[in-house]
Amino acid sequence: MNAIPQDLYQKIKQYVGHKVRNKEDVQDIVQNVFVKVQLHSGELRETEKIIGWIYRITQNSITDYYRLRKKEQLGVWVEPEEDRHLFNECVEQCLSVLSNQLPEPYKEALQLSEKENISQLELAERWGISYSGAKSRVQRARLLLKQKMETLYHIKTDAYGNVLVCEDRGPCGCDSSDTLKENN
Repeated sequence: MNAIPQDLYQKIKQYVGHKVRNKEDVQDIVQNVFVKVQLHSGELRETEKIIGWIYRITQNSITDYYRLRKKEQLGVWVEPEEDRHLFNECVEQCLSVLSNQLPEPYKEALQLSEKENISQLELAERWGISYSGAKSRVQRARLLLKQKMETLYHIKTDAYGNVLVCEDRGPCGCDSSDTLKENN
């Protein structure tokens, strides 16, 4: 595949624009889609299905974009920002403390997959278990952390994942009250 028709480029850009609000992110996603198309065009066996194939790559890229944003919003893998909301910091701190309280091997699974960004396939090889076993371990770690957070907190977020309400249901031991006092 040598050149991407301009109308196809515009259609993909419009499609991504309906799914992603930030214009710079739309441009980045579209660019990444067409880089992937160029890199993997030799793998396409049925060339008459190229449009569907490109849309599948596009949808996967959008999913990856939101998956990355979710990780950032959960505080598991966050780049520091100057204007981060106070509640986001509190939730991030508590997530970090609570993830360290998970039983092994779930603590390690979460640490390696979320904080160190190691793929589940690499984890399976490292641990000498099946891919599905590694995937299950990471999913179970996430579920345990989510259950622990839901037990301790009532959290509401806006459409962008910013924490609007964070109310204790009981003490978590993560010194979030100290964080709130320091910033008031």
